[in-house]
Amino acid sequence: MKKITFIHAADLHLDSPMSGLKHLPEAIFDRLQESTFRAFRKITDEAINRQVDFLIISGDIFDGEDRSIRAQTRFRKEMDRLFKHDIQVYLIHGNHDHLGGSWVELNMPANVHIFRDNVEVLTYNTSEGTSVHLYGFSYVKKHVLERRINDYVKKTGADFHIGILHGNHEGNSDHGNYAPFHLRELIEKEFDYWALGHIHKRTVLSEMPAVVYPGNIQGRHKKETGMKGCYFVSLAGTETKLEFIPASDVIWEKAELDMARSEAATFGDLCKLCSMVLEDHRHEGLATILQITLKNVSFETQTNVLAEELLEVLQEQERDEESFVWTASIQIEERIDWDRDRLKSEADFYSELFNIIDKYDDAEGTLSSLYSHPAARKYLERLTKSEQSALIKESEQLLIRLLYQ
Repeated sequence: MKKITFIHAADLHLDSPMSGLKHLPEAIFDRLQESTFRAFRKITDEAINRQVDFLIISGDIFDGEDRSIRAQTRFRKEMDRLFKHDIQVYLIHGNHDHLGGSWVELNMPANVHIFRDNVEVLTYNTSEGTSVHLYGFSYVKKHVLERRINDYVKKTGADFHIGILHGNHEGNSDHGNYAPFHLRELIEKEFDYWALGHIHKRTVLSEMPAVVYPGNIQGRHKKETGMKGCYFVSLAGTETKLEFIPASDVIWEKAELDMARSEAATFGDLCKLCSMVLEDHRHEGLATILQITLKNVSFETQTNVLAEELLEVLQEQERDEESFVWTASIQIEERIDWDRDRLKSEADFYSELFNIIDKYDDAEGTLSSLYSHPAARKYLERLTKSEQSALIKESEQLLIRLLYQ
């Protein structure tokens, strides 16, 4: 039976700046700065240990179009390791590391095959006589808005056909709508596997044929929670097997504590409770960045002072930990009992306030100055509809708390 094995990874974003954190101890900051490289090293380790036929990288290898020398050097080092084990690499460049960027390009070893700006077909042959056609293209500019799926034309003469595409599954509003496609369009191509990139959330759009977003290999900010990684793929005849391989060196996580269900009565009790939460989120050999939300807090103190002091205590105990759980933020939601109908009955002001809130639908417009700011836009991602709704809800809660003070 004809068979091949490979690893499918995407969105490495090597040397990502790790936005959203500041004033970190040097050791913790260095760990975060190294995390994308460590995650990719785990992937190449797996490729070597499993002796796969090849590695596919579906775009955004580098975090920016300038491709730092540091990132290219570290990437080439891993390519050299794969070369020594006769493992081929097939890659495309995406919107972040497009071909039109400005950089000092380092040559890659002979096992690295880079698709250019037009969809092309590359052939891989195993020593047992199994042949594979791989199809793909790299972005020549940052914004590739046109549909490129029609350029993928199946070429006869291979046992397996694999499409490599960095693009957006239409209907997903979380990312830029680059090189958009419908799932049915991929299925109609009659390929054996679609190696997708661009969406950072791990998603299997179809099992037969397999259409897969492996997600990015390392979370880079608070929205990218949980373990990240890649897929080990086995194609044998008409059977496809997928195995997720964890790769993250640093994991972003969230924790919520409902203080109404807790017996904590003092600041000391709260510190102990939060320390237990940290232990619940500790992963041996890995680092964790944690966001804590305390709900229904009723301590007789200013909430901002409470949050700052609690954060200082929790961070101090993690400074020297190898498998640290670093508390990045503590959000406190005070216990305030209110409902809209009661407030409306108390004053017309509340009726007008809630009416304005319910009709408000221009979060994008309000934030447009930030998105267009030359320094800020590099670090900002567009808010999804659900995130906009959550932001409006949080604003309503804040307004009510301020009015009650």
